[in-house]
Amino acid sequence: MITSDAFLRGRAGSSLTYRILIRERLLIMKHDRISINIEENRQRLRFFRKTEGTGDIIMAKYLVIVESPAKVKTIKKFLGANYEVAASNGHVRDLPKSQLGVDVEHDYEPKYITIRGKGDILANLRKEVKKAEKIYLATDPDREGEAISWHLMKALKLEDKKVYRITFNEITKSAVKESLKNAREINMDLVDAQQARRILDRMVGYRISPLLWAKVKRGLSAGRVQSVALRIICDREEEINAFIPEEYWTLDALLRIPGEKKPVAAKYYGTKDSKAVISSKEELDRILAELDGARYEVAEVKKGERVKKPPLPFTTSTLQQEASKVLNFSTQKTMRLAQQLYEGVDIKDSGTVGIITYLRTDSTRVSEEAENMAREYIKGNYGGEYAAQTIKEKKTAQKIQDAHEAIRPTDIARTPQELKDSLSRDQFRLYQLIWKRFTASRMNPAKYETTSVKIDASFHRFTVAASKVLFDGFMSVYTQEEDKEEPNTLAKGIDQGMCLTLDGYDYKQHFTQPAPHYTEASLVSALEELGIGRPSTYAPTITTILARRYVVKENKNLYVTELGEVVNNIMKEAFTTIVDVNFTANMEALLDGVEEGSVNWKTVISNFYPDLDEAVQNAEQELEHVKIEDELSDEVCENCGRRMVIKYGPHGRFLACPGFPDCRNAKPYYEKIGIACPKCGKDIVLKKSKKGRKYYGCIDNPECDFMVWQKPSVQKCPECGSIMLEKGSKLVCSGETCGYVMNKPVPEQVPS
Repeated sequence: MITSDAFLRGRAGSSLTYRILIRERLLIMKHDRISINIEENRQRLRFFRKTEGTGDIIMAKYLVIVESPAKVKTIKKFLGANYEVAASNGHVRDLPKSQLGVDVEHDYEPKYITIRGKGDILANLRKEVKKAEKIYLATDPDREGEAISWHLMKALKLEDKKVYRITFNEITKSAVKESLKNAREINMDLVDAQQARRILDRMVGYRISPLLWAKVKRGLSAGRVQSVALRIICDREEEINAFIPEEYWTLDALLRIPGEKKPVAAKYYGTKDSKAVISSKEELDRILAELDGARYEVAEVKKGERVKKPPLPFTTSTLQQEASKVLNFSTQKTMRLAQQLYEGVDIKDSGTVGIITYLRTDSTRVSEEAENMAREYIKGNYGGEYAAQTIKEKKTAQKIQDAHEAIRPTDIARTPQELKDSLSRDQFRLYQLIWKRFTASRMNPAKYETTSVKIDASFHRFTVAASKVLFDGFMSVYTQEEDKEEPNTLAKGIDQGMCLTLDGYDYKQHFTQPAPHYTEASLVSALEELGIGRPSTYAPTITTILARRYVVKENKNLYVTELGEVVNNIMKEAFTTIVDVNFTANMEALLDGVEEGSVNWKTVISNFYPDLDEAVQNAEQELEHVKIEDELSDEVCENCGRRMVIKYGPHGRFLACPGFPDCRNAKPYYEKIGIACPKCGKDIVLKKSKKGRKYYGCIDNPECDFMVWQKPSVQKCPECGSIMLEKGSKLVCSGETCGYVMNKPVPEQVPS
């Protein structure tokens, strides 16, 4: 047969031969294409199978349903062609938005409906269900995930199908495949615990929120956990406002050790018999007089060894707290980034892989496999002396929510630096925090040599304490603010009985400080300590009270707004039980009982709702209308001459012309308090910062910069003449170095 090259060059001979060869060549090409197609189809058919008794050809015989679409590709890669993986995109059914959704007349039966926009997702899932021999529900491994699986079972009508529940704490090939070997039925105790939470939250929100709309303004909301969190912040604000600072002084003796150039600062302790606090300048002067000419002698030198234990691996709350302190992340941002790291990121040469374990947990437990991997990694990279042999888990009286592992890397050998190019900046920073904390938690403690020195002068005593690191242990990987030690300034030659030379004294005046304002981190810690809410609720709770503008965040601190105060006062007056910390904590314990199977979930609901219903009815009748909007002011609109009104906007009160929309004049509203500015003599007014925090400042700002956080009094300090500030029943001098305190004068009674 002629070659293709000869054929193409027209070297085939006669025209007849030419036509025959063309026909022959076309047949050969067609045959080759058919052969190639058949071989391709054979390859494809290896991934297909015939369903028994039907003859239908389908791609996969098993269906795995997950929550997030981000997991689909990763899990599909792990499981292969016999498995189809689809996502529900979270919840598919919920209580209706337009009504309570709970039949209080008929055993508190919930009325679930398909969530708007989920119809197409359910339709696609039904198609996949028809083709599947077995269905695996692989929603998140917590109460809410269990409830989503149950809702999927109901919405897809899977009662007659082979349905299994699987959970995995990390999205890795081994974990996903292992979950299939441990498939189980849906745990209805977990489902009922989630139903009870959802219905309790719905009852509080839907019965109380309309009352706030009527009494205050539309768009407000109340919540079972949210309202308690607001109260905790308000209580702290009241505590700070009522705090009376107390004066105290510190006294250091600067002492020179023989042979040393730099003096040592020894802190005043008290007498030889007891510790003492220097509470005034007069007391300080008396002590200095008694020390005049005294001999400073080392009474005792005590050396010892101290051990600093490594931190526990992260739980949800501790991760939120540390990410807030170290990375300045909000709780919401921390959870969003952690979700991304859990669901999977694209890693070069590895594809999409989940790089941390499940992010909603209050357990510090670590699997034996991860424990062994960590030990080997630490031995290989830091040395055998750094690897801890046994790890003691945290003992807690509280129930561990879901018996998950702690939050840790799925593979400790996957270091942050190796993944840096595969992660966004914030993903990298959070992963690095998690990796370092877990690695440190599997290492040996740090060891310090401590030196404690007591120095006597007359009958007074001073002390010096110092320490130095003998073995850095876990601190070679991870240190917190409290792990940072002062350098050791003591000479090795300091001995008992040695006399020291006095170089002078260093003394300073101080005032005690109130408890700090809550930050997101400290609020999460408080909620966890009080047993309010659970890991999955902390971030949405804080997000809600910020979004409603009950609270504002300024330099990490949380401050209550005027609106937050109004809502909190209404809740305390009308719904004492709802915002009671102990009641809410006890309710959490009951819900844990539902999860354990020891408490019926409808019993919890039926005991709660009647009291709530009665409180709502009483509040509707008895609460006074809170007037914080549209009040007439003394200001006259300079554009049209109408008396301006006080309106309430997202950022607080402001003055607006009632002639809107014809006249659009508006300006800030400042409430005068009847006190003159000590700097310029103009009015002091109540103002708000850009984020809504109240303060008192000069109306002539920015020309005059006077401002204070507490309300000024007409009283002047009898000691220094400064303005006095109201703090509860006391008046406190605003002078930085004065600290004078007096009782607030009792208003004169007007004769009847």
